[in-house]
Amino acid sequence: MILALIVALPFLGALLPPLAERLGRTFCASVAALAPLAGLILLLTQTSAVFGGETLKLVVPWLPGFGLSFSLRLDGLGYLFALLILGIGLLVILYARYYLSKEEASGRFFAFLLLFMGAMLGVVLSENLLLMLVFWELTSLSSFLLIGFWGHRSDARKGSRMALAVTGGGGLALLAGVLLIGHIVGSFELSQVLAAGEQIRAHALYPLALALVLLGAFTKSAQFPFHFWLPHAMAAPTPVSAYLHSATMVKAGVFLLARLYPALSGSDLWFYLVSLSGLATLLIGAGMALFQHDLKGLLAYSTISHLGLITLLFGLDSPLSNVAAVFHIINHATFKASLFMAAGIIDHETGSRDMRLINGLWKYMPHTAVLAMVASLAMAGVPLLNGFLSKEMFFGETLQQDLLGSFSWVVPAAATLAGVFSVAYSLRFVHDVFFNGEPATLAKFPPHEPPRYMKVPVEILVALCLLVGMLPGLTVAPLLAAAASASLGGVLPEYSLSIWHGFNLPLAMSVVALVGGVLVYVLRKPLFRWYAGLPDTDAKEVFEQQVQRVTRVARGITGLLENGSLQRSLSWLLGSALVAIAVYLAPLPQIAGERPLTPLDGITGLGLVVLGLSGVLTAIFHRQRLIALMVLGVAGLLVALAFARFSAPDLALTQLVVEVVTLVLLILALYYLPSRTPGESSSLRGLRDFILACGFGVMVALLAYAVLTRPYDGIADFFLANAVSGGGGTNVVNVILVDFRGFDTLGEITVLAIAAVGIYAMLSGLHLTNPTCDPQGRRWAHAKHPLILETLSRLLLPLALLISVFVFLRGHNLPGGGFIAGLITAVALVLQYIASGIAWVERRMNPRYQRMAGAGVMIAGLTGLGSWAFGRNFLTSAFGHFELPLVGEFELATAMLFDLGVYLTVVGSTLLMLVNLGRVSLSPAVSKEIH
Repeated sequence: MILALIVALPFLGALLPPLAERLGRTFCASVAALAPLAGLILLLTQTSAVFGGETLKLVVPWLPGFGLSFSLRLDGLGYLFALLILGIGLLVILYARYYLSKEEASGRFFAFLLLFMGAMLGVVLSENLLLMLVFWELTSLSSFLLIGFWGHRSDARKGSRMALAVTGGGGLALLAGVLLIGHIVGSFELSQVLAAGEQIRAHALYPLALALVLLGAFTKSAQFPFHFWLPHAMAAPTPVSAYLHSATMVKAGVFLLARLYPALSGSDLWFYLVSLSGLATLLIGAGMALFQHDLKGLLAYSTISHLGLITLLFGLDSPLSNVAAVFHIINHATFKASLFMAAGIIDHETGSRDMRLINGLWKYMPHTAVLAMVASLAMAGVPLLNGFLSKEMFFGETLQQDLLGSFSWVVPAAATLAGVFSVAYSLRFVHDVFFNGEPATLAKFPPHEPPRYMKVPVEILVALCLLVGMLPGLTVAPLLAAAASASLGGVLPEYSLSIWHGFNLPLAMSVVALVGGVLVYVLRKPLFRWYAGLPDTDAKEVFEQQVQRVTRVARGITGLLENGSLQRSLSWLLGSALVAIAVYLAPLPQIAGERPLTPLDGITGLGLVVLGLSGVLTAIFHRQRLIALMVLGVAGLLVALAFARFSAPDLALTQLVVEVVTLVLLILALYYLPSRTPGESSSLRGLRDFILACGFGVMVALLAYAVLTRPYDGIADFFLANAVSGGGGTNVVNVILVDFRGFDTLGEITVLAIAAVGIYAMLSGLHLTNPTCDPQGRRWAHAKHPLILETLSRLLLPLALLISVFVFLRGHNLPGGGFIAGLITAVALVLQYIASGIAWVERRMNPRYQRMAGAGVMIAGLTGLGSWAFGRNFLTSAFGHFELPLVGEFELATAMLFDLGVYLTVVGSTLLMLVNLGRVSLSPAVSKEIH
């Protein structure tokens, strides 16, 4: 339960900041910090168990048939990432309190931040891969909201859209990869997946599954060639960059590499795909970072480079390289988050992030300068700081690989070159910002130190850089051992966190990187001139061009398939279905199966002939709307008789009443339309429609013939066998609707109510001119309400309502039920409106059809919730037999309450639509809203 609370707390906490915003920024930030603080405390209570090698699990079955369960696990790796997410998240909330201005919606910002925090915790603590994917996509959506927080800025909107497109696309690839892994292993539970590494690697689908999983990881962690989105995400507020782009979102991809390492690593394909992508990203990011003039741009490319370093370490595929990768994840999170915060402070106090303008800030902001310099030196890998230790391990591991054969020297050489650029861009951050002259044309001058507590998060992170760098054995060693052991899925290799390992090649590589970096920075001007001569390619513009190109292609395809013509849409639909049926039937040796046909009697044959003729006549007279509607009504009546003929009385009753309601609806609509449809189709289009109609009719007939003449096992026997014992009713159709498939029925009546409310909203306030004559010019009769119809309708109303109640009460055991009873009631009431007019009915009824439909859906839903109170599944019905004097034995079932909800929804929705359609011709003075 503790694991579920850790994940749930940020989601629950996200509801509070928007409510607390009106009480001030400090109170809003304090409320936002409650959830991560509580989660961090709960996490720390599990420290001894995790460091002792335990894996804590919580498993709650969700959709077991699909392999999906709400399964959480907390091992060393999950503990490390949860610690980073919650710990740095708390610091970012404190920092954002002072970074955001009074005019900005801090409540909305903290809500988005907590939503993202919860999604990240779900990713790193999921035991089920499908559940992890749910949270994975939620990180993409919530990061989109955070990056685009400043929605008034074009760069923020475009940057957030780019990030969502790239990471969301990677998420789809990851979904496919996870499904393949589940197919190979037979489970989506991590415990089983991690134990099936040999089985996965030996499977023929392993290369495809690996490629798809790596696509998801590489897009999330900005690996080449998907690295371009991260620099443009710097349009986000700096607290977002400090959180998402140092310790959380961009770490999700490398977390996935660490989590699935036992299952997917250990092959040459893993080495080449992961290590080469990581190596390319390491070099590209390091080189590009040096030439950025924007502080956050430099940090963004340096982040890309360090993520490439971590990816390369996982790709080197040795136990010690895995340890080094996990170690650098910890170190990078601390020094990069502090650097982003320092950059935000500089921007906040100077109004600029351009390093060509913000020079000499040491004189104005010495405290911030010291913090930023220490973090920059940690990023450069200077001794006695945490970055030095993991970079030493990195250099050492690049010397151990030999899969490139005679070219194996390329990897350590490239690593050293990246180290050179790392030192160079770190020096540029320090020298150009805090020294190198005086600031020029700043928006805020003179700059000064930020508020005291805005620096506290940076101070804490920089202190960790120092403590880990000087006392690694006392600070980070237990955490690193637990996390690396969980990632490896086995025994840890021997390694040392000592600061001094003697004179060796990794030390020499570090010295070369430090000296080379200083030289590159000193001699940077020729490099900058060379870089300025390169073609100016903006990844954002290229991306937007591709988006526009895809949009144009999509618009062209849409215009071809869907141009607003119903005939065009139906033609494509019917043509595609025709091809699909033909492909299905073509392999059959013969259409007819071995089952004999049902004997056809004369009356049934006559009915089928009349049904076919009504269809043909409808097509012939389709331009004469009223005649076509009358002939179509004959077809509906014959369908109802066919249901009755084949022992489906429930369907026959439903079809009959629906036919009446449909006819009333169409007649109301035809009242405002011309009596004839104008001819608009060309002869060629008519020929196309004729061919499609004939072909589709023949194909459907053949398909039905092929299916019905072959034996098949359906689920009807299950319903017949369990209707009484499981649902308490002998009317199987009704038991299916209110019990076995009650959830479907609940969804259907909800859609019906929504449709009714939508139609009501469209018709509300609409007034059309009332026709005064028929198409031949004859004026309508002055008597709107014929006396005979008016008298008979009033006599029929109580009888119809009595039949409706009877049909409703008998529906669980005999043909009937809430749906049919509701339609009978609706037809009876509609008849009153037709016979006596709207005003007459409303004076006597004062209807509230919206409330009736809403009450019906609510009653049906509450019936389902009531079963939870007794420990049963949603919409599980209960029934029992009771006895009363004079009455005798009778049955009561909770399904009757559900059926009552169906009844009310059908009555309310049907009348809400029909009555409001019938009143659109009334003048505003006469018309009155129906609620």
